[in-house]
Amino acid sequence: MGFFTKDIKTLNDLFVHTLQDICYAERQIAKKLPDMIEKATEPSLKNGFETHLAETKNQVVRLEKIFKMNGVQAKGVDCPAIDGIRKEASEVAGDVDDNQILDAAPTAAAQAVEHNEVTRYGTLIAWAKKLGRNDCASVLEQNLDEEKATDQKLNKMALDSMNQKAA
Repeated sequence: MGFFTKDIKTLNDLFVHTLQDICYAERQIAKKLPDMIEKATEPSLKNGFETHLAETKNQVVRLEKIFKMNGVQAKGVDCPAIDGIRKEASEVAGDVDDNQILDAAPTAAAQAVEHNEVTRYGTLIAWAKKLGRNDCASVLEQNLDEEKATDQKLNKMALDSMNQKAA
């Protein structure tokens, strides 16, 4: 099913496609976070990434539950937004030698990921409610709440520590 193609004919089709998109994104994030944990030098950042990895794994489980609730296979579709953020983060990190700057780069990339996820989950929740699927919306709201909390933690770390050390 391609985005904005003839395959998407209803709001439910769009909902399922976007669900597949965020499922792919969450799985990619879960694969990338161990590398970010390993490369982080700031203990609070390393700990934050470890916490987010556990949350991300739980979010994938919740997404799989929503697929099941909708009677569709739990599969992902490519998410160019997440792939682009991951690629950019890898390129920037590869160009940085100073550990203090190196911690600021993945913090910024992680915030970009969180903002994308907040947008996706907010949209999915609105669509689920419009489709009369409050059961799906309540599960998605758990993921959204975690994403917002992670973004706030990352923002605090960036402002309180990472950005100052990098400067």
